[in-house]
Amino acid sequence: MESPFNEKDLLRYAAEGNSTAFATLFSNYKDKLYHFLLRANGSPEMTEDIIQDVFLKLWKDRTSLINIENFGGYLYRMAQNHVINSLKRMATETHIIHELSQKLENACSDVEEHISLQEANRSLHYALNKLTPKQKLVYTLSRDKGLRHDEIARSLNISPSTVNNHLIEALRIIRRQLRATPDTFTVLVYCLLFLS
Repeated sequence: MESPFNEKDLLRYAAEGNSTAFATLFSNYKDKLYHFLLRANGSPEMTEDIIQDVFLKLWKDRTSLINIENFGGYLYRMAQNHVINSLKRMATETHIIHELSQKLENACSDVEEHISLQEANRSLHYALNKLTPKQKLVYTLSRDKGLRHDEIARSLNISPSTVNNHLIEALRIIRRQLRATPDTFTVLVYCLLFLS
């Protein structure tokens, strides 16, 4: 059923705190935004997270909605920036995780009296064991063997975009596992940053 209000009205009501108007805006854009983001990052889970983050931010800053002239354009730009930032963050985390997996075997010896490296190593291996066999294989070929996406795709007979999707999901799972044990994650980052 179509809303009796135009978009400017909805933005004004939402800016005033009307959750029904905001829900209507969400409903009007969520499907189009989902397809746009899915094409951009290839991950349904990441797409849903970004939509949730974008609309939460819009609701928190709702008083500024009244000033938006082109809500669709504003929303797509905001979502696109979120994808870019998420991918940059993942690239950084990939590098950190790769460095940690190498350094945990032979570094941090001076810190062993302060922290438990075995626990940190266990947490990282536990996170890796949460991956599906295909995710783990793609992650290992990329991070441990140093293969490029196209090389992995050829060796596994899958497309480079599938390789990318497996890596995105693998990093997401690893990040979630390490965040579940923040003390361990702090230890790992400490080892990486200060014992290089």
